[in-house]
Amino acid sequence: MPRYNPAEIEPNWQRYWEAHNTFRTPEAIRGKKVYILDMFPYPSGKGLHVGHPEGYTATDIVARYQRMLGNSVLHPMGFDSFGLPAEEYAIATNTPPRESTERDIANFRRQLKMLGFSYDWERELATTDVDYFRWTQWIFLVLFDTWYDAESQRGRPIAELPVPPDVRQQGIDAVRRFQDQQRLAYQAEAPVNWCPALGTVLANEEVVDGRSERGNHPVQRTPLRQWMLRITAYADRLESDLADLDWSDGIKKLQRDWIGRSVGAEVDFFLGTSEQFSLWAQSRKSSGFATAPDGDALRVYTTRPDTLFGATYMVLAPEHPLVDRLTFVENRAAVDQYREQASFKSDRERQEEKKKKTGVFTGAYAFNPVNGKQIPIWIADYVLINYGTGAIMAVPGQDQRDWEFAKAFGLPIVRTVQPPDGFPDEAYLGDGHAINSDFINGLKVDEAKRSMIEWLGRHGLGREAVNYKLRDWLFSRQRFWGEPFPILHELGDDGKPNGLMLPIPTDQLPVDLPKLDDYKPHGRPEPPLEKADESWLFPVIDGRRYKRETNTMPQWAGSCWYFLRFIDNKNSSAFIDRELERRWMPVDLYIGGAEHAVLHLLYSRFWHKVLYDRGHVSTLEPFQKLVNQGMILGEMEYTAYRDFDERWVSSDLVSEDDDNQAVLISTGKPVTPVRLIPDQVEKQGDVFALKSNSEIRVASRAFKMSKSRGNIVNPDEIVADHGADALRLYEMFMGPLEATKPWSMTGVNGVRSFLDRVWRMIIDDRAETIALAAAVVDQPATDDQLRVLHKTIRAVTADIESLGFNTAIARMMEFVNYFTKQSARPKSVLEPFVLLLAPFAPHIAEELWRALGGHSSTLAYETWPKFDPARARDEFIEIPIQIKGKVRTKIQVPPGLTKDELERAARGDDRVVELLHGMTVQKVIVVPDRLVNFVAS
Repeated sequence: MPRYNPAEIEPNWQRYWEAHNTFRTPEAIRGKKVYILDMFPYPSGKGLHVGHPEGYTATDIVARYQRMLGNSVLHPMGFDSFGLPAEEYAIATNTPPRESTERDIANFRRQLKMLGFSYDWERELATTDVDYFRWTQWIFLVLFDTWYDAESQRGRPIAELPVPPDVRQQGIDAVRRFQDQQRLAYQAEAPVNWCPALGTVLANEEVVDGRSERGNHPVQRTPLRQWMLRITAYADRLESDLADLDWSDGIKKLQRDWIGRSVGAEVDFFLGTSEQFSLWAQSRKSSGFATAPDGDALRVYTTRPDTLFGATYMVLAPEHPLVDRLTFVENRAAVDQYREQASFKSDRERQEEKKKKTGVFTGAYAFNPVNGKQIPIWIADYVLINYGTGAIMAVPGQDQRDWEFAKAFGLPIVRTVQPPDGFPDEAYLGDGHAINSDFINGLKVDEAKRSMIEWLGRHGLGREAVNYKLRDWLFSRQRFWGEPFPILHELGDDGKPNGLMLPIPTDQLPVDLPKLDDYKPHGRPEPPLEKADESWLFPVIDGRRYKRETNTMPQWAGSCWYFLRFIDNKNSSAFIDRELERRWMPVDLYIGGAEHAVLHLLYSRFWHKVLYDRGHVSTLEPFQKLVNQGMILGEMEYTAYRDFDERWVSSDLVSEDDDNQAVLISTGKPVTPVRLIPDQVEKQGDVFALKSNSEIRVASRAFKMSKSRGNIVNPDEIVADHGADALRLYEMFMGPLEATKPWSMTGVNGVRSFLDRVWRMIIDDRAETIALAAAVVDQPATDDQLRVLHKTIRAVTADIESLGFNTAIARMMEFVNYFTKQSARPKSVLEPFVLLLAPFAPHIAEELWRALGGHSSTLAYETWPKFDPARARDEFIEIPIQIKGKVRTKIQVPPGLTKDELERAARGDDRVVELLHGMTVQKVIVVPDRLVNFVAS
């Protein structure tokens, strides 16, 4: 095998690593512990596409690098295998979902091993493993057994919940019901996505713009009793604890925006007659603000209590529980019809800014507490039941949605903040002085807010409040393929659940799924588990008959804690050994897709904090450093245009009309798009042009990989044609890890050519058996060769530490370019280079390592090369040149120049002379070895 043949090399080394258990996690920590984790995949029947290995390759490079530094590495892989696709497949093919899931896992495992990832496969788990979801159920019971003590800001056992004496006097059932209302895991009526056409409840991810993703049928929001998790109790901690995490500002902002903490006021608007309002206001002044709204008041939350004098009407969400009580008989039909229409709209549709405002008057009025004026109560779908209290005071002068609604229905508009002169006829959202607001007139917004909150508190009509956009987590799915809840419902004398629940003892876990022959929805919004055999559905305990919970947990459940089980996945007596947890947590590097930047991370952090509060884990946060890799798009698509006379037209002269047809911008006449192949296109700076006519611009665009576009790239094909090392290397060379990048087979070919050159640099490809090339010698390296080596070691090391894998590869390419031209290539230089290459392209590196030194074992634990700072010193450094504060060019100079020398070098550069032409230099700021800034006009 004289020529580089990955089809032979790669399987050989994969078999070696597996036979020798090369990447097994060490029992004892040597060096420092490094826990490196991927967001594990859902094993669909389609297998991996080339977008998946991007993040996996990045973590593998770091894992291999850390082992070579002498550190102890935990690098596991598993599968997030509960969920909808397997159930849909089961329904369509009458195949048990476990059967198809395990087949898909086997295919994913094969592909991951084919790519040479250094996972400890002894740690493998799947969320569908019965032994795994046993402990998922155990964690749910921890949540069920916990209430949140707001005073101590932590979760505590439900047995420690203070129970009011009057509740205790009512008996044990009353105490149980009181406790159930305070648990972190509780049941409540919540809206679900009911699709009558499909006869099933759909998860949010199955609904697109109010219609089912499958079949495009209308989806209706309807209330159903659901399990909820009280994540809102942890909202403050989830937000504040972000500060100490090594996450990007962008990801932290996404988390904070989803939590949506705001400070404002809760205010009560009285429902009744004017005489009753006076008495109510007097009683409130003496008794103070009620902790819960009484039956005579409608409570709202507002971030702008300073605008209360401008509240001219109120709006309830269509689902608000007071709608039925407040709606007058003559308004009933219109209100019912409107609520029905709103139930078919998604929250996103209802919140669209450009949506025409719709609503219906209930016939009822409320009293504005600050001025005693009666204001009408409407319902409108732009108010959501799951934000604030589901009711708003509408201040059209200071809120654009309220302004548009008021204009649409002829409602009064009162400005409460003075806008600037000439401000248009719309809501004013800026700062200014209060107007039309009695005792706060003249105050600026922030001061007016404080003054109004103080007044409300003094009169018992309101109080300062913190609110969150974050809602409690709806934790039920009306599906079969999910974790069963370990909960039994007590049955009353009528044989129906009486509202009391019994957790299954932990020593009786797991609760496994029953065998079902029919997975199809039954046309009602109840779970398929209602079809289970009676012996499973109605267990008898101590002579009493119970009914099992038939909802299942969402797919999120298993992925909330898998990082903990990886540490101790064979433990049958605990979900994790405490000493092992303290040894390995937190995760040191977590890499995954940006699509999980909010919910998965938020949910995982929530579960972890509950486990921390209950003493089961030792760290406040699970993931110390987090990186989201960018998406890999399909190959770049190029489009040119021809006009009616078949003449080429530049893409910058073309736009799309209202019917999405390509037309000339100048005339509106249609043009014909022509799809081009890459060979017909040439790059000109940042744009593309026709090779045959370089003056014709070409439109270029890359799309997300999808079956419908036919642009999915299967890694099996790339590995078969080019090798796993080429695929790994190309995915890292495409650009920065976090960037979105288009796939290019030309790029794959280029990286494979690089590996061929690496091989020929060391191996004689004309020999019949593997032998070193004639230029590979045992003689000492020259000073110049050592300088190239040590600069490469320094650069690659720094780039791996910063996850700059694309630039690390570029540095190694420079090394190969240099040494390919050398007539003598000392082994003492080539061996360190092979070690640098090993994390990126491990198979070829192992083969070359064996050939260079006659090594018989793996290089996986060889010592990472160290660079000599004196030899790694640059002969030239790059200095950015700023003009008027912006970097306009760069110059190459020797390091160590004085300020005067560096300024002269900058002024003598042709590009700098060109940029400064016609300008007057007023000042020059020089930072030696760093920058030159010309302050000019």
